[in-house]
Formats: sequence, structure tokens, C-alpha cells
Amino acid sequence: MDQKTRAALVKELVSLLTEANAHVTFKQACADVPVALLNEKAPGLPYTIWQLAEHLRIAQLDILEFSCNPAHESPEWPAGYWPAPDATVDEAGWQATLAAIRHDQAKFVALLHDESKELLVPFAHGTGQTLLREALLIADHNAYHTGQIILLRRLLGDWE
Repeated sequence: MDQKTRAALVKELVSLLTEANAHVTFKQACADVPVALLNEKAPGLPYTIWQLAEHLRIAQLDILEFSCNPAHESPEWPAGYWPAPDATVDEAGWQATLAAIRHDQAKFVALLHDESKELLVPFAHGTGQTLLREALLIADHNAYHTGQIILLRRLLGDWE
């Protein structure tokens, strides 16, 4: 892939990971959530706003580490990707989750910008995954759960 094509593709991937495009961003979905709602479950739903965000943090970190480190071992599925069902968080923990998501997203974006990293060549480790596939996986996974956060906020009366 030539540099111009790679740069255009990276620009689109970064936009997909960080901008609103067809939906609100994770940052927008998590803005100004009242602390009192972070640990609330809506009837029929098994998770809280914080548990969804923490799941995103864990999954995104796993994908980042997998993309950078051939020796990385992923958590056990599915338990290792979710906080305990009764786990709760305070304001400091919520802010730590959000900061970690921003930090890991920035590291993944930097990885995409690293021209020494091939986007379409399968990693030497794994089962054929590429950096492009991992970027799309993060974007897809985050969009899915961001929608759930918005739905949960609506059900809890905190989203218009």
C-alpha cells in the first residue's frame, strides 16, 4: 500500500475511533453522568453504566495489547472482560475508567500512525488478525456498547 493510501485509510480509521460520524462518541455518551446513576441497573438489564464502560476499557486494552505484544495473553472469556455483576464504582473510579479508555485509545491511534506497522499484513501471532481488523473491532465494539450506555441512560431518565 502506498503512503498516500495508507495515510487516507489511517485518517478514516482514526475518525471512526474518535469522532461522532453517524452517532455520538463514547465521550459524549458518558458526559455528565450523575454519580448516583453509575451503579444503577434498569429493569431487565444485567449491567450498569459503569460496568459497560469498564467492559469497554478491558476489551480495548486487550485489543491494544494483542496488537502490540505477541506474548500478550487475553483474559478468560467472558468473565475476564466484565467487572463482577455486583461491582460498583465511585466518582474517582469512574474517572479512572474514562481516563484509561482515553489513554488506551490514544495509544492505539498512535499505533495506527506508526508507518512501520502494516495495516493489512496478519500479525505473526494470532489467527490471521491484522491491525486494520483490530481497529475495526475496537470501533464496532465501542459503538455497540456506547449505544447501550445511551439506552441505559434513557431508561434511567438521564438522556433526552
